Amino acid sequence: MPHINRNKSEGSKKSRKKSNQELTRGEHQKRYDLLLPSLNEKQRRVLVATDVMTHGLTVSKASHYSGLSRNTIYKGMADVKNGDASSLRIREVGGGRKKKTDQNLRIRVELEKLLEPNTRGEPTSPLRWTTKSLRNLSDAMKLKGFEIGKNIVASILHELGYSLQSNRKKNEGKKDHPDRDRQFQYINKLSGKKISQKEPVISVDTKKKELIGNYKNAGREWMPKGKPEEVLVHDFIDPEIPKAVPYGIYDIDKNLGYVNVGTDHDTSEFAVESIRRWWNQLGKRFYKNSKTLTIFADSGGSNGYRVKLWKVCLQKLANEIKKEIIVCHFPSGTSKWNKIEHRLFSYITKTWRGRPLVSYKVVVSLIGSTKTKNGLKVTAKLDKRKYKTGIKVSDETFKSLNINQHRFHPEWNYSITPS
Repeated sequence: MPHINRNKSEGSKKSRKKSNQELTRGEHQKRYDLLLPSLNEKQRRVLVATDVMTHGLTVSKASHYSGLSRNTIYKGMADVKNGDASSLRIREVGGGRKKKTDQNLRIRVELEKLLEPNTRGEPTSPLRWTTKSLRNLSDAMKLKGFEIGKNIVASILHELGYSLQSNRKKNEGKKDHPDRDRQFQYINKLSGKKISQKEPVISVDTKKKELIGNYKNAGREWMPKGKPEEVLVHDFIDPEIPKAVPYGIYDIDKNLGYVNVGTDHDTSEFAVESIRRWWNQLGKRFYKNSKTLTIFADSGGSNGYRVKLWKVCLQKLANEIKKEIIVCHFPSGTSKWNKIEHRLFSYITKTWRGRPLVSYKVVVSLIGSTKTKNGLKVTAKLDKRKYKTGIKVSDETFKSLNINQHRFHPEWNYSITPS
């Protein structure tokens, strides 16, 4: 009797069985995609149940291929076994178990009451001092006698048109001046006039002070997966390393930025020194024959319209460069309209996102590498000078300044001519 290699024979059978099974799966998947959309509910479950009972498919696989739930397939198998597969009776439109929110419309009403803004701070509100998370809303509804989970709460919120929202900076508060729009128009008109005359027009401001060290910086950067750059857990400031103070000057016409990175205090002397450095390194190269220098600044800080030292330092600068300096301030609470904010500072923030500013050199290098598709180029320099704080300006000194106030809001708009 010839010897039969049973292992080889069994292996061949298993291989053929596996090949047939893979082919059967592919056929079922294709058939479900073609047939199920045109069948009614009962026909779909009977078809899939028949495949499970006759073709050796598991209920799990059949559920995966067809998209029907396991319970629906089991129900179809029961229909086949009980001889009910040929019955024409199917569930009527709107049949089936009702949603809990449809059973009791009070659920929607009571949930929406919890979301109303006027419930904030009410003694009777269960969400008086807590966040309106799904879990807290669910717990609050349970206190009202409704047993619903957080998933149902989420479903109702979507149906009511709610979504997760963050705060948006839009309301400028009580500092909104009645002549705010007129001041914007005044600034725009003056800007257009000076630019058409090839005169320099700059926007200035101090960017947010930055910690120097291995601290976390907002934003994300592409890194190898699972290998983020490790930084300190706590932002404990090193007293021996002061913050970086970036003071920016943005040339509106040339689309050029200059940032003087200070290591000391943000004073009026520092602000004007930053403008002086911009003029010596960039300004006079492009505007050597100009007669004026127009500056747009915020109403507060080191370059505020009420700061006497700011004007004293500008007088010194006007005397040095021998040009009339025109200054226009934005009304309080409107600093976001200053062009330097969205044409220079926003791009600097993008440049160093997710990177710890471990040294002043890194700060200056990252600022200097900032560029945009619209042609923005930035020059950054480090300023290690010490600037005194608390300098008082006497009335005599202030009266000696050559300040010519404009007719429209003279506190915001003025010119300083060389002595």
